[in-house]
Order: sequence, then structure tokens, then C-alpha cells
Amino acid sequence: MAIKVANNQSLTAITALPSSVSGGAWNLLETQTASSSATLSFTDNIDDTYKEYVFKFYNMHPATDEVIFQFQGNAAGGSGYNETITSSFFRAYNYESSGSPTVAYYTSGDQAQGTAFQYITGGTAVGNDNDQCCSGTLHLYDPSSTTFVKHFMSISNTIGPTNYTMNDFSAGYFNTTSAIDEIQFKFSSGNIDSGVIKLYGIS
Repeated sequence: MAIKVANNQSLTAITALPSSVSGGAWNLLETQTASSSATLSFTDNIDDTYKEYVFKFYNMHPATDEVIFQFQGNAAGGSGYNETITSSFFRAYNYESSGSPTVAYYTSGDQAQGTAFQYITGGTAVGNDNDQCCSGTLHLYDPSSTTFVKHFMSISNTIGPTNYTMNDFSAGYFNTTSAIDEIQFKFSSGNIDSGVIKLYGIS
């Protein structure tokens, strides 16, 4: 990397950024597209290749009105998508009319040693009008570790059934030292009418 300092203290002729600045490479591993799908399950590409996996979901549109987008995992060799989770959940929202803007903790979205599907969206959640959906990201950290619990964080934005924007933040951990190698997404009721989820490994 060549760095030159000009008289005004600006930097010129930077030919490359170190990895600590530019971040790791995003390696696309899998893309799934929903079409009246009960679930979308990622079962083949979560292993010890990467320390971080990121799911990006785009325009997840439910068949049923006022439903919650959520996920769960399976430990290696497990089934049923019922791993033990401890998590937290808060949100910010505002209506098209600018009425009642709020930032608040959302107790219905958290778990304390629960085995339910973890909320990604909360409240009255995602509407099923033609223009309503949710989009966002889910980060899963070092899922193949057999020493530590498995941390996750999600951020999403939702258009709700009464035309508000809801920005949801969820974080927690799978309380297991077994590797997590499968993740499933679904709505709390009804099918995923449409939407795309992409899985990346971060190197």
C-alpha cells in the first residue's frame, strides 16, 4: 500500500486497504426464492469454513396478514428446529401520519431459555397488502464452535398492516456448545408468498 501525505494533510495514492479496514469478503453460498413456501431452510452450507454467516432477506411477503417473520436452528444431527435460545428485542416505529413515533423494548420478542422460533420482526408485524413486506439481515457467528454458545444478531424493517415502518433489532445466542448447521425461516402463520434469502460466508 502506497500512502502519500500532501501539505493539507490529506491522503493520496492509496492503492489498497488492509483487511481490518475493508472487511472480509462476502462469499455467496446459496440463494432461495419463496413461492407460496411454508418455510425456507438452509441445510447444506453452514459449516466450519467461515467464522461468520450472514443471511440477507429481501421483500419477504406473507400470504397471511399481521404475521411475524422468524427463525430457528438445528444443532448438528438434530431435528425439529427447537434449539434453546436466550435473546433480547427492541424496536422503533413511525406511522405514515407521523403519529406516535416510539422506541421501546419488546418483551414478546425475546426468549429466556426458550425453544420457540426467534422473532425477527415484532408487534403486529408484517402486512400482506401487495406492497407490504419485510427486509433485513441475520448474522450468525462461529456456528461450528464446539466450545462456545452461538451468537446471532438481526436487523429488519417492516411495513405493517396499518402502514407504519418498524425497525426491529434482535440479538441473542443458541445456548449449546454443539455446532449449529441448519437455519430455517418462516412466518408465524401461513406461507411465505414471495421473497428471496441469500446466504453469505464472510472470509
